Amino acid sequence: MSVSAAPAAPAAFGPRIVIGLLGVLLAVLCAGLNEMVTKLAMADIRGGLHIGADEGAWLIALYSASSVAAMAFAPWCAVTFSLRRFTLCAIAAFVVLGVLCPFAPDVPSLMLLRTLQGFAGGALPPMLMSVALRFLPANIKLYGLAGYALTATFGPSLGLPLAGMWTEYVSWHWTFWQIIVPALMAMACVAWGLPQDPLRLERCQQFDWRGLLLGLPAICSLVLGVSLGDRLGWFNSPLIAWLLGGGALLMVLFMLNEWSAPLPFFKLQMLANRNLSHALITLGGVLVVLSAVIILPTAFLAQIQGYRPLQSGPVMLLVALPQLLALPLTAALCNLRAVDCRWVLAAGLGMLALSCAGGTLITGQWIRDNFYVLQLLQIFAQPMAVIPLLMLATGGMTAQDGPFASAWFNTVKGLASVVAAGLLDWLSTVRRHFHSNTLVDSLGNSPLADSTAPDLARRLHAQALVLTSADLYLCMALLALALILLIPFVPTRIYPPRAAA
Repeated sequence: MSVSAAPAAPAAFGPRIVIGLLGVLLAVLCAGLNEMVTKLAMADIRGGLHIGADEGAWLIALYSASSVAAMAFAPWCAVTFSLRRFTLCAIAAFVVLGVLCPFAPDVPSLMLLRTLQGFAGGALPPMLMSVALRFLPANIKLYGLAGYALTATFGPSLGLPLAGMWTEYVSWHWTFWQIIVPALMAMACVAWGLPQDPLRLERCQQFDWRGLLLGLPAICSLVLGVSLGDRLGWFNSPLIAWLLGGGALLMVLFMLNEWSAPLPFFKLQMLANRNLSHALITLGGVLVVLSAVIILPTAFLAQIQGYRPLQSGPVMLLVALPQLLALPLTAALCNLRAVDCRWVLAAGLGMLALSCAGGTLITGQWIRDNFYVLQLLQIFAQPMAVIPLLMLATGGMTAQDGPFASAWFNTVKGLASVVAAGLLDWLSTVRRHFHSNTLVDSLGNSPLADSTAPDLARRLHAQALVLTSADLYLCMALLALALILLIPFVPTRIYPPRAAA
């Protein structure tokens, strides 16, 4: 007989639930900022720990791999061991491992600590969606999902200024320790606010061991392969070929296993829901674009103008801080019965495309101020491109399907962020080499060229970077437009559970 995956009946909604939800949100933001800040400040961290660029790349990749893997399996653990208990344990482990990282005696120890911290941090985002879906009343559930959207819009943009602040004014140690105080506050809120469900250890009788043994190495291998691919030359590297090929094979076997498992981690049958399938595909594309609009300006300002993270920070803050107002306003708009959230999604994607199209005009003279207009478009574009996806994906979903939806959504979110970074690295390398070769050929064929001019190589390299940035902005604009074209053909209209008063 199959063990039911239905969660316990939700507690009555009130201030305690709100405090608990805010605690989980704070913990998830801490996890996202920890990953983003340590990645952006890796040069200073490497200097402080006396490690090389290869070790730094592995630190980033290992954290990403374990984090994405945890997103896939955390919802099952939360149902089995109770959401409150599992969340508190994950936050506690996350904090302790973060405190220990700067004291690692050697590189292998540091990599182990970061890998374990990735598991703890990756377990937190699914908890936020689970709390919002389970405890919030229908008429305000969309506002809870807007809090989840903060992790895709507000959090990543806040990483750059924080990285600059710690490295410039305090110490690289605080790129790890910044999580301590807010995470402890989050634990207090979760402990007081969320109800304690009973243990459901009977679910362990049907634990999907085969799924874990296939899925965990599959996800880790794919994430490591994509994260390190550009650095190691993709399929020219036997390691990358094995990671991507083996990971893809294991992923196919994992999905076949999940189809028939009595208590699976992923419920493949849910993909028959057109809205969920469309939301997952579009979410992947949106996160690629959102990653690009963070990476491209900061990389350009660093490589061309020599900006440090703190100097590029205002560009990101211009998008991050208004999200605290833009997200609830967008949720209120989608919560009106007269508004079709599909066209809110189309408008958001259109604004993202327009912002990226403006980026194709980039020149070598652009400074921080030139990016402000592009960023202003994204203040409402980003929440309008994310919140409707959450509404489409979760509309009409039962409480029993909540943990499965959380596993799907968060795993796709984690994988998409990794794929976005790998894709941008690959496109940057290909287009930079193309433009460098083209510029050198043009220079060699020009009778007026002076190959002995000072700084000629530097100027050629800078121009190749500018042209590459323009190409990447164009690719992102086309991707956003392509996602708009899917809307009329795939999702069906979803009405809010209860119209806003």
